[in-house]
Amino acid sequence: MKAFAPVCHAVSLCFAVLAALSVVAPLGQAAEIKWLQLSSKKGDLPTPGESTQQTGALVADLDKDGVNDFVLSFRKVPPALVWYRRGATAWTRSVIEKDFLTVEAGGAVCDLDGDGDLDLVFGGDWQSKEVWWWENPFPNFDPGVSWKRHAIKKGGAGQHHDQCIADFKGTGQPQLAFWNQQAKKIFLAGIPPNPRDAAEWPLTTIFTGAVSGRLPYAEGMSAADIDGDGKADLLAGNYWFKHTGGDNFKAVQFGTPGGLIFAGQLVEGGLPEVVISPGDGTGIVKWYECKGDPQDPKSWTGHDLIGREVIHGHSLQLGDIDRDGHLDIFVAEMAKWSEKKTEPDHPTATAWIFFGDGKGNFRKTELTVGQGWHEARLADLDGDGDLDLLNKPYNWDPPRVDVWLNNGTRQAERR
Repeated sequence: MKAFAPVCHAVSLCFAVLAALSVVAPLGQAAEIKWLQLSSKKGDLPTPGESTQQTGALVADLDKDGVNDFVLSFRKVPPALVWYRRGATAWTRSVIEKDFLTVEAGGAVCDLDGDGDLDLVFGGDWQSKEVWWWENPFPNFDPGVSWKRHAIKKGGAGQHHDQCIADFKGTGQPQLAFWNQQAKKIFLAGIPPNPRDAAEWPLTTIFTGAVSGRLPYAEGMSAADIDGDGKADLLAGNYWFKHTGGDNFKAVQFGTPGGLIFAGQLVEGGLPEVVISPGDGTGIVKWYECKGDPQDPKSWTGHDLIGREVIHGHSLQLGDIDRDGHLDIFVAEMAKWSEKKTEPDHPTATAWIFFGDGKGNFRKTELTVGQGWHEARLADLDGDGDLDLLNKPYNWDPPRVDVWLNNGTRQAERR
């Protein structure tokens, strides 16, 4: 029997947005951005489905055509997963999982079975004890047939908000990390030699702990080399995790509780900086820099990015949005999260872009006020070489998906 060798071409969306941030304009030449907002509400994109609770969003090139696709997940009603593929000028929608599943926010992408295409990972919400992966059928895509779903976890406690895939142990093969909120744990799972045949994946607990403050539970997960040793480290909540050998990790708490977490070179040179935003809760968005030993919490200094508390800041991304060679920060708030009322919880929800200069200084701009954001993704969605925005609100104005094109689509620059 063949043993598959997993290869993570994009590791996952959580391996920081950094892998997708190649600069296509000469350094120092910032572009004046004019955003073109496309929306399913205007017929610019197909309607996602009938679900009034839209949970996860992933961006990846699933059909290997050189242009990113995106996947949306849902609960309440089927389908559970849909796939948007970019054509020459527009998107088409097809179903990946036609059945009803209570899929949670998060998700990751990786070539789990070693066949050269990217597979999908999502976890169940508080109603589910399961985590699944979907086998990419490339090149045999049948819009009437769901992708084959496999189990990663079947029992234990529920709610699996956020996953990440990287080689955290330095073995040469990636591992899957995921939160299990009702268990108050982070699990790490090595990908089995034959994942298509595995009934479940072996799980190791690498962290146990509750969240403090006003946040309902711990969340947020990504990967970056925090200490500069050439190995991917796990970031989750307000911790980073140093692998110390075997299945052991040292949890370093360096920030205040948060919900989304990403790292990047905000101050160029030296170790990366980390940005933490509250997800399902209210708090301060801070970026943290390390001046000393990153394993010493006292070496980390936090900087308030916005100057006020962010309300359900469930969208955080890093990327060179204006193509000047420096990382920028995108942060946005949810407008609605309550299930039992129709009016917005936060009608003045704001989306910001903070344009960085590579020295830790940021120019604050407002992209929009009054629209709900959830699990937004910053990626090149139309293949023209710059970073666009994907927004899938949770339960604000559903069903809905929006794409914000950075200066429209530059056809002359299409790769």
